[in-house]
Amino acid sequence: MQSPAGAATILRVLRVSLHVGFAVLLSVAVVRLMSGMGTTGTPSAVAVVAGLGLSALLALVYLSGTLLEKRHASDATRFNPTPYARWWLGAVMLLWLLLLLVSSDFAWVAFPLFFLQLHLLPRGLALPAIAVSTALLVGTLWFHSRGSSDGGPQLAMVLGPAFGAIFAVVTGLAYRALFVEAENQRAVADELRRTRAELAQTQHDAGMLAERERLAREIHDTLAQGFSSIILMGRSAEKALDGGDATAAKERLRTVQDTASANLAEARSFVRGLRSPDLEESGLVDTLRRLCGKTETEAAARGSALRCRFELVGTPAELPNTYQTTLLRAAQASLANVWAHARAGTAVVTLSFLGAEVTLDVFDDGIGFEPSTAAGTARGDGTGVGLQSLRERLAALNGSLEIESAPGEGTVVAIRVPLPADEGAE
Repeated sequence: MQSPAGAATILRVLRVSLHVGFAVLLSVAVVRLMSGMGTTGTPSAVAVVAGLGLSALLALVYLSGTLLEKRHASDATRFNPTPYARWWLGAVMLLWLLLLLVSSDFAWVAFPLFFLQLHLLPRGLALPAIAVSTALLVGTLWFHSRGSSDGGPQLAMVLGPAFGAIFAVVTGLAYRALFVEAENQRAVADELRRTRAELAQTQHDAGMLAERERLAREIHDTLAQGFSSIILMGRSAEKALDGGDATAAKERLRTVQDTASANLAEARSFVRGLRSPDLEESGLVDTLRRLCGKTETEAAARGSALRCRFELVGTPAELPNTYQTTLLRAAQASLANVWAHARAGTAVVTLSFLGAEVTLDVFDDGIGFEPSTAAGTARGDGTGVGLQSLRERLAALNGSLEIESAPGEGTVVAIRVPLPADEGAE
């Protein structure tokens, strides 16, 4: 397929060749008229003056039309000569016919004019117009040859203009087909550029939305829970001070400081897209074990007798960062729900490596709930997105989340994540 740039170059060369051909043929006719070399004999002074004046006027009209068209093509805000193109063509044809009456040498100018008729007129009008122009051309050639020895119409006098007209029609139709193809390719190229721009904008918007969702999950699973813990521990410290227990108040404030420091480290890490600071210090197993101890401490500070322990089943495998982060966030969210809602006395976090999958189960003996009511949809106060966030994290790893609970019977949050192929094979 011809490229749009290549087609445009061909069209530009053809257009320039047409204008140059018109100028050369008109100049040759003027030179022959002035030198008296015309086929009609030595022209009179009146014919020379008339020919020069009409030639200059024809050149001016032709040049003005082509320049206006070029200026508009390069800058669409400039004057558009298209509505006046047929009037311009009529003026050019009229001046040419008048020049034909002066000298038959101007007959050769007909050939570039045939192309103009094909370009500016619909095909249904262009072909009859060319036929009429050819007939007028033959008639004027016969008119100028009346004084010769064989003053009747000659075969060459008819065949020359006729073959020239046919050649012009065939070439002009090919030019028009190429022009239409170039326009179609330009339209396709413009549409492709618009589509690429829209696709780039869509990808940009999708990337921004994905990053926004990532930050929302991180904020919910880390900062929001940490701030909630800080508020509760601060109230507990205040209550201890009111009761005169300075030692307990100091412990609560130390917990507040530790939680605030951890939140700050988490904020810095997920803004940079790094793994959790807890996982940087140690592996997933030790981090979960410390999380259980921290949960017990915070529960005790609030006056709750929650006992939280960690259990490991199987031989730990080295997990990718995304797996470790997802399992840690799942444990954090689940334990946060335990001390916030379950009113449980015992919570157990079990991490199991079972062949081709890793599981995380969080059990509590609290008041339980009806799982169908835990839709995981956000509430107006910004809470209620924990399960939804956890499901989104697991979906990225082809994992699953199941909740088993009933009122008065405790709750089990069961998470299953298939191990990467290279990990499961070990």
